[in-house]
Amino acid sequence: MSKVNLICRFFLANCRKMSSLENLPIDIHFNKLLDWLINRRHCIQEWPARAVVIREKINEALTDMPQNPQILELLEGTHINYFHCKKIIELLKKDEESGKKNVFGQYSSQRMKDWSEVIKLYEKDGVYLGETAQMLARNVNYEVPALKKQIAKCQQIKKECERKQTDYTSKAEELRKKYDATCKQMGIEGKKIKTELAALVQDLPAQFHQISEAASKLSKSVQYYDEFVDFVTKRSEEKRDSLPMLKYIMENGNTTTYQWRTGQKPEVIEEAKVFIDTSEENEVGQVTDDIDWGDPGAMTESAIDFGDEIDFNMADITVETGGTEEGDQNPDTGVTGHDSDSNGIDWTDVVIVDKPDAEGVAKGEDAMSLLDNPRTRTLFIDDLMELEAFLMQRLFELDSDSAGGDVLSSSQMQDAPSSLQLQSPVVTKMVSQVRDVIAAFSTVKMHHLLSIRNSPRYVDRLKETLKQMLSLADKMVFLEKQMVVKYKDADSELREIQPKLELVIKRTKEMQKQMESEISNRYKDRVVNIMGEINTM
Repeated sequence: MSKVNLICRFFLANCRKMSSLENLPIDIHFNKLLDWLINRRHCIQEWPARAVVIREKINEALTDMPQNPQILELLEGTHINYFHCKKIIELLKKDEESGKKNVFGQYSSQRMKDWSEVIKLYEKDGVYLGETAQMLARNVNYEVPALKKQIAKCQQIKKECERKQTDYTSKAEELRKKYDATCKQMGIEGKKIKTELAALVQDLPAQFHQISEAASKLSKSVQYYDEFVDFVTKRSEEKRDSLPMLKYIMENGNTTTYQWRTGQKPEVIEEAKVFIDTSEENEVGQVTDDIDWGDPGAMTESAIDFGDEIDFNMADITVETGGTEEGDQNPDTGVTGHDSDSNGIDWTDVVIVDKPDAEGVAKGEDAMSLLDNPRTRTLFIDDLMELEAFLMQRLFELDSDSAGGDVLSSSQMQDAPSSLQLQSPVVTKMVSQVRDVIAAFSTVKMHHLLSIRNSPRYVDRLKETLKQMLSLADKMVFLEKQMVVKYKDADSELREIQPKLELVIKRTKEMQKQMESEISNRYKDRVVNIMGEINTM
């Protein structure tokens, strides 16, 4: 084969190779696009300084623009670039005044001159390529992620507001239910707390009378107790000394302390009255709109302490005693001091009542009824608890005996009189009757009434405790309203940001296509692909 043929074949092979290379696409990562342009001398290294000058001229040119809707839409939302400027010139050419040329073929309009100069400065040394490449990288790396993050934050705020709104609504409802339940336990409506409590205190004598009547029905239980003790201890009926206070009230009713102490009814009773000032009391109501709860924006879930659970029990209320003629006393027992037994009764410092100044006159503690007097009321309750303990023990022994247990009483009770040979159901009924009388002193209502009777200042403390429930419920309503406002603000911000994100993505995609076209023109229309996260926005 001749050398000519070899050269021809080599030339043809290189041509085919060059042709195949020209058909290969150009793939450029968007983060490397600016460096790629500078390395291939499509753009100078100093393009940022040139871009600053161009930006100033663009700002000057924008001050004299026609009210063209297409131009206004073009300039909306994103940073103006080289391709925007070219579009502006095309739109200005359609305008009769701006599109006119002089005899030298130059535009006579100053607007066209300004924008034409901007285009020339952009195209010189490829400044527009460097600026557009930087815009692409900034939009993909910063603008779009920032807007997406802001949208996610707004969506999260909306979700939290919905959850908190539900929580605050349920907490407010729960607090109001507890308020109503507590008032119901105390026997008041809850509109004017002090007035209603003062009215209840006036009903105490009637309630004490009911208790004494219930106690009078315990005669069979007391007789059973006495006969059992007589049988076991060989005690005579004349020496019976058990349950003295209970027996006295069963026989005489709820008399004055004076009559119990002296055995005679008083001629004059000078009873100390409990005074509760209700003259300036207003009706308890909702005050949500009148309370300044501070800055709602600073109220976060962690900043608000709702407590584990609001439980309005008797033990949770600190009672401030004092306020009667007898000095400071425990509202339940009426006994001073601090050392108490398992029943909460302090026997270390019993107050001895002085004799009245005149015979037949009952005043101070003597003027109080036995169930109203803390000291004698304690004796009455002690007798009831002693009787209950006896009956419970007998019930246990009877049940054990019926089950075949080896109890001492099973042999002893064989010789007992028939009145002591009671069956379990009868004793169970006796226990229930005794417990009913004891329970009358254990209700929430009675506890508060006795506390008020011994300390009128307790009413103010009780009122504040109840009002605190309503105040906290009102605060929950206030916070629930703030969550509604915060939700609307987040929703409004979300609706404002969403179009911005869509516009930025749209303009970024447009710049991507424009840059691919510009680079393709410089490489004989080879396919150019700008790669990376720009394609997954």
